[in-house]
Amino acid sequence: MISYQDLTVRYGSAIALDGISGRAADGEWLAVIGPNGAGKTTLLNAIARLLRFEGSITVAGRPAASLSRRELARLIAYVPQRPQLPPDMTVSDYVLLGRTAHIGYLRMETAADRRACASVIDRLDLAPMAGRALRSMSGGELQRLVLARALAQEAPVLLLDEPTSALDLGRRVDALELIDELRRERSLTVLSAIHDLTLAGQFADRLVLLAGGRVTATGPPAGVLREDLLAQYFGTGVQVLTGEDGELAVISRRLARRRPGAARGQASPASGRASQAR
Repeated sequence: MISYQDLTVRYGSAIALDGISGRAADGEWLAVIGPNGAGKTTLLNAIARLLRFEGSITVAGRPAASLSRRELARLIAYVPQRPQLPPDMTVSDYVLLGRTAHIGYLRMETAADRRACASVIDRLDLAPMAGRALRSMSGGELQRLVLARALAQEAPVLLLDEPTSALDLGRRVDALELIDELRRERSLTVLSAIHDLTLAGQFADRLVLLAGGRVTATGPPAGVLREDLLAQYFGTGVQVLTGEDGELAVISRRLARRRPGAARGQASPASGRASQAR
């Protein structure tokens, strides 16, 4: 469904993506992971054609560069990390923006458009606040709202840039479960950038590890979420645990530990003697 070949993105003299290639098949969930500045958001922005790039991108067998903005919007729905949110717009009207690509020029939305929006509003537990202005909503509610708008677009490709960063732990899992459920129902192709390595491993079919604008590893979660590999890019405090059901959990552990029983700010005997000697 999506492929990119020799993809390079430059910000002035800095290279954000350095000739990377890859693909996400129909119905596949591909998660892009990596340290800060690795190029995850840049990759999504390039696929959504929000910035200039070198190389080629293909969506549904068509070169992305040849698609009009409306054609691209019918194929790709994008949940950016920092969406624009008109403060006085209501929830229902904002979600309706997701239908723009399906509404003809100088035409109004149809009953079918409103039904599609009402369906995703309900599935994301936003129905009780459908008439509220966006300025009155919390960060977590707004994140669910942006996801609702993208799902209302009914595009076969869903790009997600940190889609759960403002949600609490329970809501994160609920949101990703819903995305996975809709992916299976609609045969969506999902490409997500995500910092939470545990969630990436639990929901994605494959992972791509980016570092310094290059692909350093790709494969199923068990092949990428390895302590020896992650330590090179996330530090030596990373630990990978395997549950009874085989699911992986990536945690960070402290490398420097306080003396047992010592309170914060309490000097050790050695430091006290050194202080008295000054």
